[in-house]
Amino acid sequence: MDTPHRVVVVATPGVVAFDLMVPVQVFRRVTRSRYQVTIAGLEAGQVYEGHGMEVRAARGLDALDEADTVMLPGLDDVGAPAPPQLIDAVLRAHARGARLASICTGAFYLAQTGLLNHRTATTHWALAAEFSARFPKVKVDPNALYVDHGDVVTSAGATAGIDMCLHIVRHDFGERVANSVAKLLVASPHRNGAQAQVIARPMPPTRTRHLGPVCTWAIEHLDEPLTVTALAERAGLTTRSLSRRFQDEMGMSPLQWLNEQRVRKAQALLEASALSVEQVAQQCGFGGVLPCRRHFRKLVGVSPQQYRRDFVAREARS
Repeated sequence: MDTPHRVVVVATPGVVAFDLMVPVQVFRRVTRSRYQVTIAGLEAGQVYEGHGMEVRAARGLDALDEADTVMLPGLDDVGAPAPPQLIDAVLRAHARGARLASICTGAFYLAQTGLLNHRTATTHWALAAEFSARFPKVKVDPNALYVDHGDVVTSAGATAGIDMCLHIVRHDFGERVANSVAKLLVASPHRNGAQAQVIARPMPPTRTRHLGPVCTWAIEHLDEPLTVTALAERAGLTTRSLSRRFQDEMGMSPLQWLNEQRVRKAQALLEASALSVEQVAQQCGFGGVLPCRRHFRKLVGVSPQQYRRDFVAREARS
């Protein structure tokens, strides 16, 4: 078995306890010890207090020199300058090829490294304006749940950190592993990073006006030639109302959502079955290989064939 992927979660004075524990809880639930999680501080053994909790750092910043992923949780005082030794350690880790990720206000520390300059990033929507004012070279997206550049990932507040960590697990070990962790956490298996942090306007209180039932139905019928019109009829809405509701609740159009669900199902089938890409395309409702490849590459970044090869290689190493 290969060496586990080493995740180092950085604790600093004023760390937000929830943000600190999110990556610990997510990555330690991945089976077969695929991740090794360490809490590091400015010095080994240092105790940090956050929201009534005390956390003792197992390692000092030297742990970042061995990390494959460095996580920067949120902090209470977003105006605090990042400790210079932390900036140096983060930059060394990045130069060595480690992935960097911030949760919520941890982006304020990450931005101080300069690695977010001329890139899109996100943080808690309520602090987006302050972030933008302090770091004008960073393009802030106050709506995104998380933004992934490959080497650097940022997430919004609170539970968006869970979404980002599950996204990282999905990238590292595939859809099936990420879904199993989500199930253990009783979390949504997948929320796209572009999904809105907050609903644009209040939704009516009646349950039938929300999208849950129609989305559940659609996921169970992805092999059928679903259309926006079919979804609207199922939901008892006009296509215009359905589109507006999807934009409000999901941050995307019904068609974008449908294609995303089909790609996620395709990932699971490519991981768990020996079906050909043609068969996968049919079972996911793409209607053909070409649209399957197009949408798959757009969302995942590689072709279905390459995704299967990469997944098989990862499994062989695990």
